[in-house]
Amino acid sequence: MFPAAEIAFSMPKNTKTIVISLGGSIICPQPDKIDTNFLREFRLLILAFLKRGFKFIIIPGGGKVCRLYQGAASEIAKVNDEDKDWIGIHTTRLNAHLLRTIFREQAYPVILEDPRKPVNRKWKLLIGAGWRPGCSSDMDSVLLAKRFKIKEIINAGNISFVFDKNPAEHKDAESFKDISWRDYRKIVGSKWTPGLSTPFDPIASKLAQALKICVFIVKGTELKNLEKAIAGENFRGTVISG
Repeated sequence: MFPAAEIAFSMPKNTKTIVISLGGSIICPQPDKIDTNFLREFRLLILAFLKRGFKFIIIPGGGKVCRLYQGAASEIAKVNDEDKDWIGIHTTRLNAHLLRTIFREQAYPVILEDPRKPVNRKWKLLIGAGWRPGCSSDMDSVLLAKRFKIKEIINAGNISFVFDKNPAEHKDAESFKDISWRDYRKIVGSKWTPGLSTPFDPIASKLAQALKICVFIVKGTELKNLEKAIAGENFRGTVISG
């Protein structure tokens, strides 16, 4: 296992536009419970950086609510993967509307449900959401990073590191301080299935590798650590690159 205090990384100091793929499971950790305490503190954190001149693109996932609805549909009828993905997409859009609402005064007034949607040049905070079936909202974070020529993405989910296997099931699971896209993709595979839970989804990973985008895995609820990642200071997590 890892000695947590020894694992730290930094983003480039000149990074001013930050892309955050925000895990749906930290917005809504239980199907009937939205973590308002986390969202309140997350909002204050983003507002503080906006005052410092940073810009943000935030794309939430669907999380456990998505899987709840997918599971319910599958109990009642035979549901294909495309329809399951559409359930997931609309869950990300619900979470995006929640974020847009709590950032009403700062956020661009239109949610980017399509990463190609035009925006004016004066935006400071863009909220994205799921677009098409076949991947998670991680893909939208990659597409938006490509569009705005950003080479780093912060993946703020419910895990602190990438492991070689599921630490909940394997006590000998080992964490990575950094890992290449090639090795990471060997761990998560190359296939997408609706509701798949991985640090960064395999389809988005393929494109991120091709675009030479680095992804920083951090636990989103550890807000002091997330603050360090945004600020370009040393933070605990895993860097996926190369």
